[in-house]
Amino acid sequence: MSARNNKANKAAARERLRQEREAQLKKDKARRQAIVAGSVVGVLALAGGIGYMIMEMTKPDAWEKAADAPLVTPKNASGDKGTTVVVGKADAKKTLELYEDSRCPACAVFEQSVGEQIKKDVDAGKFKLRYVGATFIDKGVTGEGSKNALSALGAALNVSPEAFLEYKAALYSKENHPEETDDKFAKDSYLIKVAEGVPALKGNADFKAAVENGTYDRWALEMSKAFDASGVKGTPTLMMDGKKIETPSTPEAFTAAIDTALKG
Repeated sequence: MSARNNKANKAAARERLRQEREAQLKKDKARRQAIVAGSVVGVLALAGGIGYMIMEMTKPDAWEKAADAPLVTPKNASGDKGTTVVVGKADAKKTLELYEDSRCPACAVFEQSVGEQIKKDVDAGKFKLRYVGATFIDKGVTGEGSKNALSALGAALNVSPEAFLEYKAALYSKENHPEETDDKFAKDSYLIKVAEGVPALKGNADFKAAVENGTYDRWALEMSKAFDASGVKGTPTLMMDGKKIETPSTPEAFTAAIDTALKG
């Protein structure tokens, strides 16, 4: 082989090596760029995910939104913010105040024992009934059932005072009232199902829509505030003329206690 050919071959070999190194460097650079880009995307995705989680955690829930919603008060309610709910004949001289929480197990026992007698006395004009709804069990046991049931009671009151009383009785009945720790009343579907046992509410599209749309959610919160402001500490509580009546456990005991209170 001539010296010239040998030099040419070496030069060609060096050129091939240079080209191969440049190609490898380009591949390495592209790989590093891809890794960096992937890392940036991952960091952004993580940051975005964390940001979304924080946004979701701090987003107000339905009841926080309800506190700022326009106040819609039921028909057949009166007073400041519609929190005065009085059922009975206008000429009844005395008013029995009844304080209850829809999830309250003691209230359920009371209603199952005495509720029918109360309705008879109200219908007879013996006294008017003023109802004050509480929601403190939602805080103590956690949940939304007290508030949601109270909102549904507002929807029933909007139909009629009679529908309100019958629906309240249905919610407290043995068949429908859940354990205190079972937040069934938080489900609109369950509240509507219970209402199917009340003639005035069965198939009532307006009532159903009011429950599902939370029409009286803000009203329920205002009613709860009225209970808190009353100074009453537990449920059920009965009062007449500003005096507390010891909670009776039978219709006979209730009648005796009411007759004494009516005289006072």
